[in-house]
Amino acid sequence: MTTGVRIAAMGPEHAAAVLDIYTAGIATGTATFQSQAPTWDEFDTGHLPAHRFVALDGDQVLGWIAVSPVSGRCVYAGVVEHSVYVAPAARGRGVGALLLEHLLRQATAAGIWTVQSGVFPQNTASLALHAAAGFRVVGTRERLGLMDHGPHAGTWLDVVLLEKRL
Repeated sequence: MTTGVRIAAMGPEHAAAVLDIYTAGIATGTATFQSQAPTWDEFDTGHLPAHRFVALDGDQVLGWIAVSPVSGRCVYAGVVEHSVYVAPAARGRGVGALLLEHLLRQATAAGIWTVQSGVFPQNTASLALHAAAGFRVVGTRERLGLMDHGPHAGTWLDVVLLEKRL
């Protein structure tokens, strides 16, 4: 399934592919409240450089994972929130699992103690991915946001809060 796929540090050379994959995720209507991908500068500023990875098949980016700090307060320095996206053509091949496993290993080595994420209940593939990686549901934020695009446009959506203690 993932034969030949390798994980590499995400760099500016991956920007176009990363943002294209993000845009494809947005189009599903079950990945994010965002209605459009950020610019590369916005993406770059919002994610920690040491914890951004791409899954590659040759030079083709199949997916990406990146973390953001949850707070600027020093007591939360070991807590990050992650996002993981897989290109439509690569879904179901184990790419998301490879990316998540790699991130968790790297985060552990870097002294991060909690990785968290928020997932729409409609995104059953992401919920299954996180469950398989040992994430636990810590709660649900009900009616967190109003979708302005995708299949849930005009609908308030819940967000399932997940965490993995390292």
